[in-house]
Amino acid sequence: MPASLLAPDDQRFGLDRRAMLPGPFALLSGQSLSVLEIGYETYGRLNADASNAILICHALTGDQHVASLNPRTGKPGWWPRLVGPGLPIDPERHFIIASNVLGGCSGSSGPGSIDPATGQRYAMHFPVITIRDMVRAQALLLDHLGVGVLQAVVGGSMGGMQALDWAVAFPDRVRSVVAIASAARHSAQNIAFHEVGRQAIMADPNWAGGDYPVDRPPAAGLAVARMAAHITYLSEEGLTAKFGRRLQNREALGFGFDAEFQVESYLRHQGLAFTERFDANSYLYITRALDYFDLAAPHGGQLALAFAGTRTRFAVISFTSDWLYPTAESRRVVRALNAAGAAVSFVELESPFGHDAFLLEAPEMNRVVDGFLRAGS
Repeated sequence: MPASLLAPDDQRFGLDRRAMLPGPFALLSGQSLSVLEIGYETYGRLNADASNAILICHALTGDQHVASLNPRTGKPGWWPRLVGPGLPIDPERHFIIASNVLGGCSGSSGPGSIDPATGQRYAMHFPVITIRDMVRAQALLLDHLGVGVLQAVVGGSMGGMQALDWAVAFPDRVRSVVAIASAARHSAQNIAFHEVGRQAIMADPNWAGGDYPVDRPPAAGLAVARMAAHITYLSEEGLTAKFGRRLQNREALGFGFDAEFQVESYLRHQGLAFTERFDANSYLYITRALDYFDLAAPHGGQLALAFAGTRTRFAVISFTSDWLYPTAESRRVVRALNAAGAAVSFVELESPFGHDAFLLEAPEMNRVVDGFLRAGS
């Protein structure tokens, strides 16, 4: 059903929807999916001239539940500080679309989906995917919803990569891009951390080559993968301020291997909580898609050529303490956009919270995003 025909209240508060799109859906690897399913939510209404649509792209472990309760966990959406009434991305002004990425585990086709050819879960028989495949799947969802041109694509981290790729893959469908705490490629360090996480998952005996039962996943390996990744989302300054070397529920060292320090307990909690909402095979596939990401590669390593001739406006935002996708990576994108003659705004914001700053209370970021979107509406 076209989005414009849905009930206003449904659109305002979001619904967890599924779109079954006919295949075959060709992938960059040369393989294809016979059917494509996309989990998504929408907020607000598409206006009369269909000019107010904003696509929000999520990060590695995110989903479509950007500003409403997650039906699986019962927890609030992951970006309520930026998306909602009176906020920069406002359902009273915008028609907001958020989808679970291809390869995910929140309603979109992924390794946990059923393979129509076998009647069994794909598991590791699911084809390897890329960021471009994710973006092309989103484009098909927009076609399904009756959205031609987007007012903006907005995303942080991996979401920012998708936003940048939208401007390259579909330049005539994107008026503006907001890329926050992101990059145009995955660095060797990024790939290295992901490989640690993947090896932790695959070393868990319960992984069973990817063919684990739903009720017996490789939780220990996935928890370790999440712990390692979570460290990269923080900063030394932030960790020191929050935990320092304070002990966890004890007055003296225990001389053992329990979680003696608060930071250890925090990471263990993050790891265990993650296993309750995310699929281990999806983690393998999405991290691999991130590792493959390099917008300049098809253009002889010249990033400016990827954006050549673009008419899209760009806002690029970085944070001082982000060492996962540091400001240097954002500046590389900005230099390429300048060389391509694109309209681009750039700001580096002060924050002690590392990469995760884009998800936390950030009034300066909200002001930048709000001003940029209003200027292009």
